[in-house]
This record gives sequence, C-alpha cells and structure tokens, in this order.
Amino acid sequence: MSRLVVGPFNRVEGDLELTLDVEGGVVREARVAASLYRGFEQLLLGRPAEDALVIAPRVCGICSVSQSLAAVAALRAAQGTEPAPNGLIAANLAHAAENIADHLTHFYVFFMPDFARAAYAGRGWQEAAEARFKAVSGAALREALPARARLLETMGLIAGKWPHSLAFRPGGVTRALALGDEMRLVALLAEFRGFIERTLFAAPIEAVIALSSAKALDSFVEGDGAAGDFAFFVRIARDLRLDELGRGPGLLMSAGAYLGPQGHRFPAGLLDTATGALRSPPLHAIEEDVSHSFMRDTAADPALAETLPDIHRPGAYSFAKAPRLEGRAVEVGAVARQAVAGHPLIRDCLARSGASDVFARIVARLLEIALLTQAMDEWTRDLRAREPFCATDAPLRDGAVAGFVEAARGALGHWASYRGGQIARYQIIAPTTWNFSPRDSAGRPGPLEFALQGLEVGAEGASSVALQHVVRSFDPCMVCTAH
Repeated sequence: MSRLVVGPFNRVEGDLELTLDVEGGVVREARVAASLYRGFEQLLLGRPAEDALVIAPRVCGICSVSQSLAAVAALRAAQGTEPAPNGLIAANLAHAAENIADHLTHFYVFFMPDFARAAYAGRGWQEAAEARFKAVSGAALREALPARARLLETMGLIAGKWPHSLAFRPGGVTRALALGDEMRLVALLAEFRGFIERTLFAAPIEAVIALSSAKALDSFVEGDGAAGDFAFFVRIARDLRLDELGRGPGLLMSAGAYLGPQGHRFPAGLLDTATGALRSPPLHAIEEDVSHSFMRDTAADPALAETLPDIHRPGAYSFAKAPRLEGRAVEVGAVARQAVAGHPLIRDCLARSGASDVFARIVARLLEIALLTQAMDEWTRDLRAREPFCATDAPLRDGAVAGFVEAARGALGHWASYRGGQIARYQIIAPTTWNFSPRDSAGRPGPLEFALQGLEVGAEGASSVALQHVVRSFDPCMVCTAH
C-alpha cells in the first residue's frame, strides 16, 4: 500500500489537502484536511451581539449573505422579532442571487474545466470541451461571468453592496425598495433568465423544472435542450459514468431554505437514501467531534463549545471539526435540498444510484439555478412597496440560540450565547465543515472521505482526474470550514 498526499488544489476556495492510502490503484482510505485556522468564532467573543452582523459575513467573500442571514437568524431567535414580510422577501432575493452566482461559478469556473484536460484526449467530446470550458480561455467564461455580474447588481439594489453587506437585520432589510427599484429588479432578472435559457439550458426554465426522471433528462438532452451547456455536461457524465463516482454516506440534510411569510421555499428535512425515510432534522442532536482535529477538547454541543486550536494534538490532521447528527456523518448541499424537497428528477437519480454521486450533485445545482430564477421572479412580484421592509428590533434575551440557513453548498448554522447584550459564545458549522469533516472518535469518515473510498486512481495516482471530479462535486469552500 502506498500513501499519496494531494494538494494544494487549484480552483478551490481556500486550502485543501488529501492523504490517500492506495492499494492496487484503488483508494482504501482517505483523510481530508483543512490546513488553515481562521479564528472568527474567537473574534466575536465579548463583543456586542450585533457585531456579528459586521464580522460574520467576512468569514467568506462568496457566501457572505449566507453568513449574514445565519447571524440574523440567531439574533432573531434571541429577540423573538417578527420580521416584516417585505424584509423576508428582499433578503431571499439577495440570498438567491448569491447562491445562483455561486452555482454558476462552480459549474463554469471550478468543475467543467477538468473535462478540457489532456487526460481525455481521444474522447469524442474533448476538443469541444476544451474550446468551451478550458480555464481562462474557454468561450463559456466570456458569457457566464458577465451574466453573473449583472445578476449580482440585484444585490446593490437590495443591500447596497456585495460582499459583506450590512443591510440584513432580524426585522428585515434596512433599505426599502421603491417602485423604480422593483422595475430594475424585473429587468435584471429578465436579462439573466435570457442568458440561462439561451446558453445554459437552451430551453425555458419551466422545461428544466418539469424534468421528472433521469429518463426525461436524457430525452431533454437529446431534444429541446441539446444545444445547452447543461446538456453538454450530461452527455459527458453519461460517457464517463459519473453517476457511479463519489457516492456519499447516504444521509442528506437540509436545514430549510429561503424563509418567507408562509415558511421555507425548500423545507427542512433529513433523508436516508438507503431506506427513503424522510423526517424533520433533529438539529438539537448536532454534535462536534474533535478527536482528529487540531482543537482542544470541549463540549460536543455547539451551543456550549469553544474553538481553541491545539496543533500538537495526537492523531489530528485537520483544523475542521467533525460535525455529526445522531452520531452519523451527513451530506449537505443542493442535492440534499432538492432531495428533501422531493424534486422527482433528483429523487430518481438517487434511487438509481442508491446514494448521492458526482452526477446528482451537479444536476441538483444546475436545477436549482432554474428553480431560484423562477422563485426570484415570484418574490419580486410579491413585494409591496408601500409596506415596511424592516420591523423594529425587540430586546435581546440572554441565553443560547441557534440560527440556520442554506448556503449554496448546504446547511449553515450559527450557535450563539448572549449575556448582557454581548456574545459569550459563538460557533459556526459551515456546509464544507459537514462535507469535508475528518474522522470522528469511532473512526467513521466524513462524507468526502467516504466518497473517496474505493475510487480507482490507477497509475495516475494523485493526478487522477476522477479524484478531481469527486472533490469538486462537493464544491469545497475551505475558508468557511475552520475557525
């Protein structure tokens, strides 16, 4: 058996390193390391509670709205504030724009360039993939990046700037949108919709949303959507059998996404792909294991835990903690959100594989672009310009609370304890903390570690393109992972 160290990765947010034990060209065990300690949770201690609205977004420059809204959710729980309906809708518009932008970046900038590699020379699609998706020079970037930038102009209308906006409050948003702002939103969304219907899907988004099975997807790829980048990916994926690659541990969780006056657009849930059992996620049962983390022992309950680094801890190999739900590793992300929400295409993909896989993860993210574009159209029409966009804050109560949202990569939780208006404790479990967690005290691997077991890397070893596909299908954001 040989040991390979893979890293640092390019086209990944932050520092990621893998250690692989390989026998006969097959990965037997994998260890996933977040090699950077950041300390945001420690920065917040002893500060006024609302400082989290300024500091927490700076955990990440690409999902700062998600971090803002998780901090908002914790403050809202401690205040008992009833937010203004307009404020919830405006926050959802900003959050959806950020998450769509993240999905676009992942597809065009991080994931698809791997198919332009020389390793695929000789495949019938490789030359076209190189022309379309090669990093820096691919033609797709010249279309996708301007479309992404225009979409993010919605953030300026709602929140003043992006990233690290200060517009989000427990009661809603600080800026009321006038009729002219709504008209501008409509125009920007129409322009973005035109891009994805012309370039990404080559079909109306309603046709993508209506896909009910893997068979229907195959018909779409060879029919109405054949000219789109989505179809290009599906054809490549079928040729490489990406639905057999990188299968997850089988437990998918969503904390609930896009809270509105009538509840979450995508519901909270915990789905066991082996049995099909779906139930409410016992978020109170989340614990953090540090047995293989460069962290001191602390309480397992995030509400009581601290984040104190210990680089000399025996057996440690990552600055990420290992979050577990009822003792089990859980995968989060778009595939979890849409599986929990019951979208038939994603449910059928999972039923065929028995678990999440590289193909299902990418399909779910692209499907979500269509779903969120449709949702943003509806939310814009639901705004009421003459009504308040922010409710008055209520007094902050002492005690421990938690706030959850869904970032592009999955469930994001902020656990806060307030005392006398100040932050006594603060813990963050980001989506990549779930998916890229190290082993726990029982030796059970995290989701990516599990997905890499059994992967054939052959003579390529650390340079295996299959390895890249599995890692990138989870879309790591390592800067969010360890604090």
